[in-house]
Amino acid sequence: MIKIIVYYIAKSQKDLSDQLCEEFATLCGQFGAKLEFINLFCKAISLSQKQEAEEAQKSYTKEFLKTFKPNQYRIALSPNAKMLDSFEFSKTLQNQSHLAFFIGGAYGLEKSFIQSCHMQLSLSPLTFSHKVAKVVLSEQIYRAFCIIYNHPYHK
Repeated sequence: MIKIIVYYIAKSQKDLSDQLCEEFATLCGQFGAKLEFINLFCKAISLSQKQEAEEAQKSYTKEFLKTFKPNQYRIALSPNAKMLDSFEFSKTLQNQSHLAFFIGGAYGLEKSFIQSCHMQLSLSPLTFSHKVAKVVLSEQIYRAFCIIYNHPYHK
């Protein structure tokens, strides 16, 4: 079984994007994958976002670092990182047992945090809200499993 956790920073409540992500999480289950989403927004992040970008990024890093586990393959989402096609992305999931994806808050991620991850990934040269990034990422995770298991969804 592969476990994938998507950590993100968002001050909003549950909405349609969460429903879509949960739908893809359910679909991933047929491949023996557990996909979950964890919002790390907290009071410290809320206060830091009222200051300046650097302080906000530091608060994101502080919360994200608390989630690190030794056997976890960590992937930071960053608009300036490498872009992969769906087939290349599917190879990232192969031979992994525990992956963690990190979606930054309104001010993105600190460069040092991005570098502390095993991989940096861009979903697009466009900047997405965390809601859209979560949906795109969850669909691509499902698509990757379809590619790995030769399911017709990706064709």
